[in-house]
Amino acid sequence: MFCNGTVRRSRRLLLVFLAFGAHAALAQQLTPAEQAQVDSAAMQVLAGTGAPSASVAIVRGGQIVYEHAYGRGRIDPDVPATTAMRYAIGSNSKQFCATAILMLAEDHKLSLDDHVSRWFPQLTRANEITIRELLSMTSGYQDFWPQDYVMTVDPDMRQPVSAAEVMRRWAQIPLDFDPGTQWQYSNTNYVIAAAIVERVSGMRFMDFLRQRIITPLHMTSVADFDAGWMNAQDAQPLLRYGLGPLRPAPDGGPGWMWGAGELAMTPHDLALWDIAMINQSLLRPASYRAQQTDELLANGTATGYGLGIGVGRTNGHRTLSHGGAVSGYTSRNTIFPDDHAAIVVLTNIYPGAAGAPDQIAARIARIILPGADTAQAAALAAVRGIYEGLMHGTVDRSLFTPNANAYFSDQALQDYAASLGPLGAPTQFVPGGYSLRGGMAIRSYVIRAGQVVMGLTTMTMPDGKIEEYIVERAN
Repeated sequence: MFCNGTVRRSRRLLLVFLAFGAHAALAQQLTPAEQAQVDSAAMQVLAGTGAPSASVAIVRGGQIVYEHAYGRGRIDPDVPATTAMRYAIGSNSKQFCATAILMLAEDHKLSLDDHVSRWFPQLTRANEITIRELLSMTSGYQDFWPQDYVMTVDPDMRQPVSAAEVMRRWAQIPLDFDPGTQWQYSNTNYVIAAAIVERVSGMRFMDFLRQRIITPLHMTSVADFDAGWMNAQDAQPLLRYGLGPLRPAPDGGPGWMWGAGELAMTPHDLALWDIAMINQSLLRPASYRAQQTDELLANGTATGYGLGIGVGRTNGHRTLSHGGAVSGYTSRNTIFPDDHAAIVVLTNIYPGAAGAPDQIAARIARIILPGADTAQAAALAAVRGIYEGLMHGTVDRSLFTPNANAYFSDQALQDYAASLGPLGAPTQFVPGGYSLRGGMAIRSYVIRAGQVVMGLTTMTMPDGKIEEYIVERAN
């Protein structure tokens, strides 16, 4: 049966409207008790990490059901944070860049399997590397900014830079690995991807995002952080040196963020994006499947990453999640698409309290997701059981990978027992952040025993085996 483009679009819009209406009908506002729990969780994390502020938006049933800001949005003068303040979202911008590429693929202007050489033949091994490998972090191009601070020597990131210069310096050198054989986070991939968007669309990258994504979703607060938009109405970018006081974070020169992390907005607008992801309202279902599918390496190993977004499961709930960090800001955006839920947490500090968004998001998830408390309690009990074994110098080796079992040598077990045992049983053992990297689920915990506060990091493989379990002193 023939169906022209106008009819197809009309039918699709109708389906989106009906789907949104169905989800909206299921939306459950937070109860006063849940709101109090969310507020308490956020304030506890701010107090524990020293983060100046957090701004939160929660989606449930496909609708924004709660927004709140906590702490200090600006210092000197001291201004409380508000939900109207914008924060830079850092690498959460990457999912917007990946979506722009997918839109151009739907327009039949490119393919995910096109080689980079089609547009930039001068780049290293560009005739072997595909767009899909750029977006999935499997290209081998070296990251131009792995450091957690703004560099001022080589390069001087206070000065403007062009995409061409970034590609010349970091994508015309030998690859870090053969394409498709490893997963390694690299901002350089997304500079190249944004440059491809401009070449193919004939538009400035930010203009394309506004026309095809930002305006249709009514994301009215979005700004280009890369262009130096900060003003007194927005959250101030801050950092902390060691355990020192809050300081203004340095500005970067134009061009460094671009497709890798240039967007800034309120939590409300990022939550609108999350709702579009849940409702699949911007792309066709096949494009969303491509974006949200765990990419595999050449040897079949899962990476835990799709196209601009981490993919996995948390306590039985499918998750699409990403963090973001740029000078003065950190963020965590987590979508639970099958639950029609999402959690946005934005903070105005980096470095100095980088774990705050992850901790707040993890605690909110336990409050708003059905069954999360039971699953979380079981997982927490298992992790605590390992700690209690280490207090006595023992581990259940069936829980660990060969690498982790090698780490827990006789000497390591003796040292754990000698240092943890005398502290006695923990009086506090609480989960913190959650992220995906290198195909593993990474979780953090805060432990207090006696007068000592410790941090625990675990890394778990897709098969459930623990690759890392490391306890460190935190005070």
